[in-house]
Amino acid sequence: MSHLYDSWDAAYKTPFGAVRKGKLCRFNLRLPKDVHPDYPPVLVLFRTGFKERFLNLHFACEEDECNVWTVEYLPKYAGVHYYYFAYTQNGQRHYIKRRDGHYGNLDDGDLFQLTIYAEDYKTPEFLKGGIMYQIFPDRFCKSGKVHENIPCGRVLREDWGGTPYYRPDENGHVWNNDYFGGDLEGIRMKLPYLSDLGVTCIYLNPIFESHENHRYNTANYRNVDPLLGTNEDFRILCEEAKKYGISVILDGVFSHTGADSIYFNKFGRYDTVGAFQSQDSAYYKWYTFWNYPNEYEAWWGIDTLPNVRENNKEYTNYICGDGGVLDYWISLGAAGYRLDVADELPDEFLDNLNKAVKKHGSEKIVIGEVWEDASNKESYGVKRRYLLGDQLDSVMNYPFRDAMIGYVKGMSAQEFRRRIMGILENYPRPSVDVLMNFVSTHDIERAINRFGGESCDDKSKDWMAERYLNEAEYAKGKAMLQSAMALMFFLPGVPSIYYGDEAGLQGYKDPFNRRCYPWGNEDHDLIAYVRELGRIRKAYKVFRNGRLYFLRTPEDVMGFCRVQKTAGVAVQVYVNRSEHEQEVALAPWREDYVMDAVERGHVEGSTLRIPPHDYAAIVYLDPEKQHEEA
Repeated sequence: MSHLYDSWDAAYKTPFGAVRKGKLCRFNLRLPKDVHPDYPPVLVLFRTGFKERFLNLHFACEEDECNVWTVEYLPKYAGVHYYYFAYTQNGQRHYIKRRDGHYGNLDDGDLFQLTIYAEDYKTPEFLKGGIMYQIFPDRFCKSGKVHENIPCGRVLREDWGGTPYYRPDENGHVWNNDYFGGDLEGIRMKLPYLSDLGVTCIYLNPIFESHENHRYNTANYRNVDPLLGTNEDFRILCEEAKKYGISVILDGVFSHTGADSIYFNKFGRYDTVGAFQSQDSAYYKWYTFWNYPNEYEAWWGIDTLPNVRENNKEYTNYICGDGGVLDYWISLGAAGYRLDVADELPDEFLDNLNKAVKKHGSEKIVIGEVWEDASNKESYGVKRRYLLGDQLDSVMNYPFRDAMIGYVKGMSAQEFRRRIMGILENYPRPSVDVLMNFVSTHDIERAINRFGGESCDDKSKDWMAERYLNEAEYAKGKAMLQSAMALMFFLPGVPSIYYGDEAGLQGYKDPFNRRCYPWGNEDHDLIAYVRELGRIRKAYKVFRNGRLYFLRTPEDVMGFCRVQKTAGVAVQVYVNRSEHEQEVALAPWREDYVMDAVERGHVEGSTLRIPPHDYAAIVYLDPEKQHEEA
């Protein structure tokens, strides 16, 4: 052993990563033989806001190059804990902390994290091993169905696939009021296509009545936007999707409403008495006014998005109470919610929301939008407890996305592994199994542009608007996207395809990442590639909840193994990020495993060949096990 402590290695810590409350955890420390502590080393463990605990290690055994010291810990409290080791030699204090990723080193470094989660924390089974598909409803598919009661002020476009409006008016306001006509019936019509891709869950960007095409400025939480259809159309969509084994989750926007809404009614569109119109409004206490009525708290200062006071009793009851908004949409078939800006929702509201959703059963899901490591996130001066068992089932996995994009673009393999393992170490296993993994969303540029084109980070929207990849850029972007998607499909969590990525749809940042799906102009080779990813993923349950082990491979090949030990199944995945064919020497995950199938890749003897920007999947079985659960 070459490390003092390695939190990722079972020889040093078991179990790996986050620990369920009440489950015994063991730590092993390896000190060189020339280290002679004055007294036994200690494990120093604490939670934020609580005093340190000092646990004495005891001598366990002697190895060739070191002495092993060990201690057990039985966690009694859920929360994020931090720890390090210390010992004294010749009166001098030494510390063993995190450095170079996860390895323990003397004296300097960061603290190790130990997440303790609730004893009864479990997450919905329906999403595990599945494939998610994110749809921006106005831009996926237009059914041609005639919709009634369309609000005024909307520009209905007939040029499907045209460039979304983005320029401000003379007052500097961007109205986002152009609509291409995608609707719920259009989504229903494409269920066979989605099923063929292997999709098991549709995540819909907001569908509630709103007066901008992104619909994050809710006008009425209890109505489908008229251009998308009716509440009955949503019920039918969920019912039909279920026949294909597909669930539907909704985008819950609960940190703010629209100024143009039945609740605020700034522009007098509705016959309700809104908070902007009267302090006697039933909705007045939902909002914070500084100088009534024109100065009020708004999301990021955008006056069309007045913030709500989520913990206001009336607002909480409207959303989370019996018969409230959450109940209503679940009654129509929703499988749960993705929460917009979850880090801006206070803990008390998230607690109430979780209870409201879970009273419909543990299979209803709550996923939060959190861009950082959600296990140790702090917002508004509070250490958040999203993933401890009583708030979120999981989160959008931006850390994975950044690592996948980074590796395909040249990040070192060591740094990639460090980032992936860091999240897996910090997140509870139940949440890992339903992590929402992606390479593109409605909030970021499409991955194919990120890979193939110029960076848009310092560019104007005028530059982005009509900027398409040329033939060479598209070929490069597509090839790199394929590598990234292979990582997305086979790493722990659930792959989430942003509509059109699988068809070669391009687009820089908002609103150009929200262009119309290119029906009739799809990249069918790319669709076939994604379909094959889905087939392999669904064929092996190791991708549902199997452990991850990285393999020794060349720098341009990311190799890892997903293992289900109880079933005796291991699938090795190799992703080639380079422009050249790569060779890898194959070896079973364990000596008693034998190769059973080559799902993708070219094997000659013990040599695996992987084409440029492609992947391989090799299946190994333990011949002593029964494999019905493969």
